[in-house]
Amino acid sequence: MIDQELEKYYNDYRGMFATDGWKTLMQDLMNNASVINSIESAKDNEDLYFRKGQLAVIANMLNLETQLNAAEEQVEQEEAEQPEED
Repeated sequence: MIDQELEKYYNDYRGMFATDGWKTLMQDLMNNASVINSIESAKDNEDLYFRKGQLAVIANMLNLETQLNAAEEQVEQEEAEQPEED
């Protein structure tokens, strides 16, 4: 069984993911990514690299729920594979 602190961590995130505010943020980030991803708007190499950094942060945010679900599943799988202690 996942320890209580880690379980609270995952539950807190699940609660956040279920809110309308989170869904709105994800939609805004997707819209922003479309605009930022346009290399035609980049003024120079520095601006291009800045946009690349912005897109990396946005991608991490957009994938956060999937990453946390995968991490939680991995922890549960590892704990299921461990022999029970007496």
